[in-house]
Amino acid sequence: MQDRSPADRQQLLLDAVLAVGGDLSLQSTLERIVDAARELLDAEYAAIAALDEDTSQVTTFVQVGMPQEAQGRIGHVPRGRGLLGATMFVHEPLRLDDLTTHPYFGGFPDGHPPMHSFLGVPIRVKNRTFGSLYLSEKNGGRPFSAEDEEVVGVLAGAAGVAIENARLYEESRRRGTWLEATAAITTRLMGGDDATEALQTVADRARVLADADMAWVVVGEARDALELKVVSGANADLQAMRTLPLERSIAAEVIESGEPMSVDDIRIDDRAVDVPARLGLPPLGPMIVVPLVSSTGVVGSLSLSYRYDRSEVFRAVDPALPARFAEHAAVCLEVAQGRENQERLAVLEDRDRIGRDLHDLVIQRLFAVCLGLDALSRRSDDEKVANRITEAVDELDSTIKDIRRTIFALGAVEASTDIQSEVSRLVERARQTMKVVPSLTFEGPVRTLVGTDEAPDLLAVLGEALSNAGRHAHARHVDVRVEAGDELVLAVTDDGRGMPVSIAESGLANMRERAERRGGTFEIYTAEGEGTRIVWRVPLAAGR
Repeated sequence: MQDRSPADRQQLLLDAVLAVGGDLSLQSTLERIVDAARELLDAEYAAIAALDEDTSQVTTFVQVGMPQEAQGRIGHVPRGRGLLGATMFVHEPLRLDDLTTHPYFGGFPDGHPPMHSFLGVPIRVKNRTFGSLYLSEKNGGRPFSAEDEEVVGVLAGAAGVAIENARLYEESRRRGTWLEATAAITTRLMGGDDATEALQTVADRARVLADADMAWVVVGEARDALELKVVSGANADLQAMRTLPLERSIAAEVIESGEPMSVDDIRIDDRAVDVPARLGLPPLGPMIVVPLVSSTGVVGSLSLSYRYDRSEVFRAVDPALPARFAEHAAVCLEVAQGRENQERLAVLEDRDRIGRDLHDLVIQRLFAVCLGLDALSRRSDDEKVANRITEAVDELDSTIKDIRRTIFALGAVEASTDIQSEVSRLVERARQTMKVVPSLTFEGPVRTLVGTDEAPDLLAVLGEALSNAGRHAHARHVDVRVEAGDELVLAVTDDGRGMPVSIAESGLANMRERAERRGGTFEIYTAEGEGTRIVWRVPLAAGR
């Protein structure tokens, strides 16, 4: 091919500069640059390597001229070492008649076509290196000239500006996408989803926005009360999620500090709990963890993790974007939780009213009937009639006990998301009706390990135990202890008069049946004048 005239070359260069700056997509911009360079210098091969500004690693490599089958035989794209790296990091053009004679040349990979003439120019703007532009094998076997070097230098300058603009555009577009998602998730979270569904929505949207392979949310405000709540991007065992040791995890550090953190490889970082490995999921590498910050403080963390071969995607994510998204989501969750608490409070107030009506009206009337019948039985001369009346009184007494148990059960919200708070509330309610003030102690991660399956039985047994202690024990002290580990243990101890040897086990039988149904035990330790201790023990699903 004949050399172009200077005028033709200048026009081509002007057209190329205009074409390079005519697109805001980074990939399209890189393709336009290599096409323009190849045409300008009449070269057989042209390529451009774009660098990550933080790590100086090659993140994108675009080439033209090499057949697809040759690219397939070579496999991986260049990593920016050897001769290609020299152009990037020396920051000077490199023009060679035979690249194989250069000391940095390390040989071609298998399947690579032969090359000799070479011209490499760094792409720089304001002392920032964006990558390098390479050309090889000028047609006709000719070497690249000083004029070629000058032309490519001009094109590289325009390319640097175009790449910077494209990256700024991409960053602006990503920020806009995060902002749109923030607005969308506000509507979704305020739409009435329960807490778990809302957290799942947060994890799902964040994973898609950050182009992550997996996301998960840890909730809790203290190291010893953290729980992995939801996972996005994989099916996770809910029971296994509840047993993860998160006290010394990166999530715990983020929740404690309130600052985002990034990890290059969760497998080798001593601070990281490798959640995918612990849950039997595919291995992951780099991770971003951001706090969930509400008006009351940090209430959890959001983690975004990537496969090892997608580290460049991880590095392209600005942690500030998911951090702001998480902060906004946390505020929405707080508002949604406040609305849910108001609804729960309305239910509890209604239950309190029903409980008061049962206690003040129904039980008092039944108790008056019992007293009247009892007096009538003592005045009756007919033994059969007196016995029938006594039986009726006993039935009414059992009915009163059942109503008392129902009153306590009304105070227990089934499927509560916070069993520790429900136990505390039930004990507080008992303080208002008993002559003594029960003490309450928790041992182990009760809030984390006791799930919605065990909670109703625990609350029902506790309500029955407190009712018995208040009505029969004549105690000065009542102690309630709840322990969670491999087993869930409820112990209620009083210093009252103890249980008689022969006692009707209506309520006690109910507690024993609830334990045995779960493969547990129910034990009573009592002695006359020395008080009573009942121990209700069942295995936890997470500890089996």
